Amino acid sequence: MGRKKPRLLLAVETSCDETSAAVLEPGNILSNIILSQDEIHSPYGGVVPELASRQHIRSIDYVVGESLSQAGVSLEEIDLFAVTQGPGLIGSLLVGLTLTKGLAYYFRKPLIGVDHLQAHIEAAFLENPQIEFPVLALLVSGGHTSLYFLKRPLNYELLGKTRDDAAGEGLDKIAKFLGLGYPGGPIIEKLAEGGNSSRFHFSVPRLKTSGYDFSFSGLKTAALKIIKENNLNKEHPALSDFLASFEEIVVKSLLENLTRAMEKFEPRSLVLCGGVARNKRLRLRFSEIARQNQLPAYIPSPRLCTDNAGMVGALAWKKYQQTPDITLDLDLDAYPR
Repeated sequence: MGRKKPRLLLAVETSCDETSAAVLEPGNILSNIILSQDEIHSPYGGVVPELASRQHIRSIDYVVGESLSQAGVSLEEIDLFAVTQGPGLIGSLLVGLTLTKGLAYYFRKPLIGVDHLQAHIEAAFLENPQIEFPVLALLVSGGHTSLYFLKRPLNYELLGKTRDDAAGEGLDKIAKFLGLGYPGGPIIEKLAEGGNSSRFHFSVPRLKTSGYDFSFSGLKTAALKIIKENNLNKEHPALSDFLASFEEIVVKSLLENLTRAMEKFEPRSLVLCGGVARNKRLRLRFSEIARQNQLPAYIPSPRLCTDNAGMVGALAWKKYQQTPDITLDLDLDAYPR
């Protein structure tokens, strides 16, 4: 007799400031609990690593318990465990990894480590299993901006990444400087609605070296210069125009690299993922480029764009199906950025 075929997987995600746990069966999320820490970090205008890890410790038991309850299963029924290894904040990662490793050890079940960035890409496949390869994927989040090429499933070729600030990080920093609140991206998006995106001039940053890397520190510096020269603040009548202009140049910078990579790699599908993929302007421009090039565009629903254990579990299932002899690896470790 062969061994019992796994039916249920529990996934845990604690790479930054969302505590999340999900229960999945192959191809289906039964529960996906996400607990945000925005209120905790808001007074500081950004994520404070020590506060994030402490909050994960306080929340993780509740979040895992709620995911099991919502799925209507018990820990004893879980056949596989999965957890984000990195990249992320090392203290936050270790909370999820330690708990999941302990559960896998206690129940003597396989433990699957998952890359956080690859999981973001998998979020698109979770909702659209018919995506045709090869795929060009643009990942945009608060801590990461990367461009990947996938010739086939689970084949992630990194074409380019940010050399300094991530796109979402740049948005957060401008919002913090203007005293708009945290997280900055959604606030800027809301305040930029109806603004004239051509009123303030920005140049698309171009690196001297060839390739597909990104850079946003120069844009941030240019934005701060404009703010000071025009005495902009959150009460200024030109604020919406400035934010629309800044948001527009960030989007242009992201999509310029995507367009150049499309010409060389000739993908059959395009994917946009990560927390900043919730931005309406980015979603619209991305979809326009795909339509102009007669390519299908796939963007996860807003809930699956943010850090969540559902995408971690979805990737873990694929990894297990490809390598079913995965076992309990107690040497599994976290890795930061």
